[in-house]
Amino acid sequence: MVDTRDAVNQARALDLDLVEVAPQADPPVARIMDYGKYKYERDVKQKEARRKQSRTGLKEIKFRPKIDPHDYATKKGHVERFLKAGSRVKVTIMFRGREMAHTDLGRKILDRLVADLKDVAQVDAAPKQDGRNMVMVIAPTKRAPVKEEQAPMPEPAPATE
Repeated sequence: MVDTRDAVNQARALDLDLVEVAPQADPPVARIMDYGKYKYERDVKQKEARRKQSRTGLKEIKFRPKIDPHDYATKKGHVERFLKAGSRVKVTIMFRGREMAHTDLGRKILDRLVADLKDVAQVDAAPKQDGRNMVMVIAPTKRAPVKEEQAPMPEPAPATE
């Protein structure tokens, strides 16, 4: 343990700063360092952490209870693409008029979608009725992305002159 005045004098002699590192400790901990360099390195680390942070967006796709099989396949492909990109997907079934009496049709579509995408998705929020819409959120599974292997480049044929 060093007296505060002695620490300040040592820091001035070295042309550095006396920085309080842990003020909540008893006694508080201080360190002799170049504060400008410390701030710069801290900012670089924070910037690197933000860059590596995965941003999971929320995409939304809407279905109708009487969806055509081809339209279902197209929208399923969109959902799959969103999931592979790392986004969560909010799937909405929109009911109009008398379709509200047959919400079980919407539930069947959501169950079918989850079954079709079971290898790339998991249910994040179970289907629930929200007014005239039925909403469910699915998230990508926590698997590491599989990289496609590239075929070796064919060697060029020797030039004949």
